[in-house]
Amino acid sequence: MTADYGRRSARRQPSQLGEPRNRVPRKEFRIRLTSTEADGDNLGRVWPRHRRGINCAMTSAPVVAPTPTLEVWPGRAYPLGATYDGAGTNFALFSEVAQRVELCLFDADGTETRITLPEVDAFVWHAYLPTIEPGQRYGYRVHGPYDPRAGHRCNPSKLLLDPYSKAIDGIFDWNQSLFGYTFGDPESRNEDDSAASMPKAVVINPYFDWGTDRPPNHHYADTVIYEAHVKGLTQTHPDIPEHLRGTYAAVAHPAIVEHLTSIGVTAIELMPVHHFANDSTLVEKGLSNYWGYNTISFFAPDPKYSSATSAGGQVQEFKAMVRTLHEAGIEVILDVVYNHTAEGNHLGPTLSMRGIDNAAYYRLVDDDKRYYLDHTGTGNSLNVGHPHSLQLIMDSLRYWVTEMHVDGFRFDLAATLAREFYEVDRLATFFELVQQDPTVSQVKLIAEPWDVGPGGYQVGNFPPQWTEWNGKFRDTVRDFWRGEPATLDEFAYRLSGSADLYEHTARRPVASINFVTAHDGFTLRDLVSYNDKHNEANGEDNNDGESYNRSWNCGVEGPTDDPGVNELRSRQQRNFLTTLLLSQGVPMICHGDELGRTQNGNNNGYCQDNEITWVNWAEADTGLLDFTRAVSALRANHPVFRRRRFFSGKPVGRRGEDGVPDIAWFAADGSEMTEEDWGASYAKSIAVFLNGHGIPDRDLRGQRVLDDSFVLCFNAHHEPIEFTLPPAKFGERWRTVIYTGARRLAPCDELPAAATLTVDARSAVVLQAANELPSQSAVAGIAGQ
Repeated sequence: MTADYGRRSARRQPSQLGEPRNRVPRKEFRIRLTSTEADGDNLGRVWPRHRRGINCAMTSAPVVAPTPTLEVWPGRAYPLGATYDGAGTNFALFSEVAQRVELCLFDADGTETRITLPEVDAFVWHAYLPTIEPGQRYGYRVHGPYDPRAGHRCNPSKLLLDPYSKAIDGIFDWNQSLFGYTFGDPESRNEDDSAASMPKAVVINPYFDWGTDRPPNHHYADTVIYEAHVKGLTQTHPDIPEHLRGTYAAVAHPAIVEHLTSIGVTAIELMPVHHFANDSTLVEKGLSNYWGYNTISFFAPDPKYSSATSAGGQVQEFKAMVRTLHEAGIEVILDVVYNHTAEGNHLGPTLSMRGIDNAAYYRLVDDDKRYYLDHTGTGNSLNVGHPHSLQLIMDSLRYWVTEMHVDGFRFDLAATLAREFYEVDRLATFFELVQQDPTVSQVKLIAEPWDVGPGGYQVGNFPPQWTEWNGKFRDTVRDFWRGEPATLDEFAYRLSGSADLYEHTARRPVASINFVTAHDGFTLRDLVSYNDKHNEANGEDNNDGESYNRSWNCGVEGPTDDPGVNELRSRQQRNFLTTLLLSQGVPMICHGDELGRTQNGNNNGYCQDNEITWVNWAEADTGLLDFTRAVSALRANHPVFRRRRFFSGKPVGRRGEDGVPDIAWFAADGSEMTEEDWGASYAKSIAVFLNGHGIPDRDLRGQRVLDDSFVLCFNAHHEPIEFTLPPAKFGERWRTVIYTGARRLAPCDELPAAATLTVDARSAVVLQAANELPSQSAVAGIAGQ
């Protein structure tokens, strides 16, 4: 029998590999560890180094020493976790239900020394061991009630990872010993010892030479986010040494840094790097939890992305990556998954919090606490209504800011964190804690504003301090460019910063994180190449992933040799990038979209750690890359595209003349839009005037911000449209600087006010006022190639 214990994209089922393991007699053991350099990759110890990705779990029951020869002091209840101070290590673990807690130390050969923590204060069990140094591998065994119906699942035969572990060494060896029950009998209690099949937490040396590191601290309005997977971005890059590819060091390699800066990226948003588990079902299929949304430790960077060969070396490598990116002016934002853990539902494994204090860490069904509330589609939800679960999250956030120097967080399924009871509450305690925290409140906070629970879609409803992934921007822009009817009014809202979503709560355009694609769904190239998902490689008969993608294949499903179809697809990609980068708000590019990356129609690559999801640098679309650089430069050089306040639509003074608003919308015939125009379901074209002299923002010195004015023409029709430019009061002459269409327009082409301009089918044109002083970006205009 296999058991379904919950996962977002497919059912998880534990393996039945291995036989029950019996405990063995203890033997006397004396542990000795040494430390050398502060660099985690040079930490000295008596065991041989373990290579990255190799299963360090033993294949037999652990050997246990009966009487520790280590000196044990009372220690302190704070901070939680293992804290090395230069002379020894303090261990502290919270459990409200524990009756006894054993600290388990492991030597090179897997021999285990158990030490009962002698002190408990306010449900925190603790001890200080003066001889324990960085590199020491450890875990816990918690003695307490095992009563699933009451929500308790303590089982001392299960070695447990410290929820505050700063590093983890080894991988999970999926077999029955990791589960609290015997396969085939979920009501039973499984006494198989799991230590040999578990990775171990590692004591780390917190020292790192940060030098003069300072956070770039870019204002949201000046931010361009690049969502990236550590391995997917770097695995095939030819300029990165092979032994570094797929690692934190690779992200910091000059080839990657130069690429990011060339397209105007100011922040890289890394998909989950918290240590995560590859669940058994995927392992059996030869797949993996590639995306990483299966966290088991909220403090430990995952060693799968480290080139270091020592336990704990991943911490130093991550810090070095952050330092290098900061030197290039690039902020580091982490995609964090505080809504659930890898322990799944009631049939999931006992790896950490489930065996420490199940009822404190997880949300349970009130009338039968065997079962877990699941607002995430993964089997469980973290109990943000409990003070110690909240403390865990807040301590983790502070640690990544203060110790790892990250610049912000994107919260996966953030609506779950607002569920103290059942409904989503924007005044939930979690948001109050973030608001008053002097550290966390000062970094970038980005919500994925939905979950799978009732009332979970919360776009526009997060507190003022937060920004949000704007799913309505994605959907509207996709619909507009594939020619859906009745999209003009919504398209105008998204292009101008989504005031309908954010202005009523005193938020600004930067509250909107604009995106067309993200890791979850089609890549940009696939968005214009496929009508349907093609996820057969995931092993779920193409039943996983979103079926309604708002995509259009331009006439042929998948790859084609038809030059007309391929040209249209290229044009559509340019349309999407132009719309994204020139909309008010904060643009987010999904890694590889600027290069024409494809996943061959797979819109749910969560389990594909291979060429399907890796960026193929050898097949980069250099024309699309150049186009992206030009549009990004235009945005960077012109604050009219980066306003910090919403448009008013009211007239502003301009060179002594009144009557010109900060924004104006025009029909193709040059007349200003009327209510009838906005409601015309057949209309698929629109032009917008952005007044460079109508920016209400002030610079850092309090000076007025002035810029050139622009007209943007969008044609989503299947045939060319003749646009009439605005009358002279909006601008006397106009210069084309960006054109997405097939015809090449030279950047210096000038047109007078009220002139006509033919915009090809499914194309966009950006014109700059030529009578105003041109910026350097005026020469960067690039037509579609």
